[in-house]
Amino acid sequence: MLRTVSTRERRSHLSAPRVPTVGIDIGGTKVMAGVVDADGTILEKVRAETPEKSKSPKVVEDTIAELVLDLSDRHDVHAVGIGAAGWIDADRSRVLFAPHLAWRDEPLKDALTARLAVPVMVDNDANSAAWGEWRFGAGRGEDHLVMITLGTGIGGAILEDGRVKRGKYGVAGEFGHMQVVPGGHRCPCGNRGCWEQYSSGNALVREARELAAAESPVAYGIIDRVGGQVGDITGPLITELARSGDAMCTELFHEVGSWLGVGLANLAAALDPSCFVIGGGVSAADELLIEPAREAFRRQLTGRGYRPEARIVKAQLGPEAGMVGAADLARLVARRFRRANRRRLERYERYERAADNLRRAVGQ
Repeated sequence: MLRTVSTRERRSHLSAPRVPTVGIDIGGTKVMAGVVDADGTILEKVRAETPEKSKSPKVVEDTIAELVLDLSDRHDVHAVGIGAAGWIDADRSRVLFAPHLAWRDEPLKDALTARLAVPVMVDNDANSAAWGEWRFGAGRGEDHLVMITLGTGIGGAILEDGRVKRGKYGVAGEFGHMQVVPGGHRCPCGNRGCWEQYSSGNALVREARELAAAESPVAYGIIDRVGGQVGDITGPLITELARSGDAMCTELFHEVGSWLGVGLANLAAALDPSCFVIGGGVSAADELLIEPAREAFRRQLTGRGYRPEARIVKAQLGPEAGMVGAADLARLVARRFRRANRRRLERYERYERAADNLRRAVGQ
């Protein structure tokens, strides 16, 4: 039961058509698409890598269209929801800026609506993930929730009383670009010292590769595993080795998790949520990441010992949270689309009746 949904939101979302929709999650390295039913169940999903040679808007849009059309061959799709890793305008139609892709004021909604035979909804990927977790996952029953997605970078979202807080211009929740180390590592956004440069998949891989390239004694395990090819070190490999007890990989997760906790403490001071939900690909490390985050959070929390502490939990929907949330948000678009079609049909039928009456009157 969605205990925290307002009357308006309950009427909007629980009365939306129970039809299958497609959710798209666009990250810095992959595009994932899935058909999702009204209960949040993934009926089928497909995936494509973000084209390495060209991350131009046209190429990424081609990839999205191909995945949707592929799924449409096997499913009756009524709408498409897109969670994009970037800043989306207040109308949820344009990608204003994407740090890891070449989108700059890109009219993504219109571009894809023109190519697909169903309506399209666009939102930030972290907003979509937060919505999915609130509706179907770890955030159910929470009235003040903050979502953190750890992938190539860091995304974020705020939900209060069943509503995504997007801010005046639609770009609230870009926590990954809070400055935590003045003059620190350069970030793709153009600034230095952003939070995502210290607690993300990129940060994890960067540190591992630097240690391996320096032939540090602590990196011998991972160097052997990749046969000396430092460029072959990936986040999933680091996770695998950490789970098997590799000391360096475990330490790297502790460091990334500690930076995560520091950022969460800052957000708690500003937003005071009841729950932080941690999602994204890096969260697959489970307690290797979450426990160091909880420890750092408790150490850094303003007013520690004299205030309630927000829960820090792993997303239940895993890497599919953004896809599921985008598909669910798209169901509202499907409802409006169906209503518009119904009104269009009703107008057509009225015109036809009027024309028939006119023809009969003339015939008399």
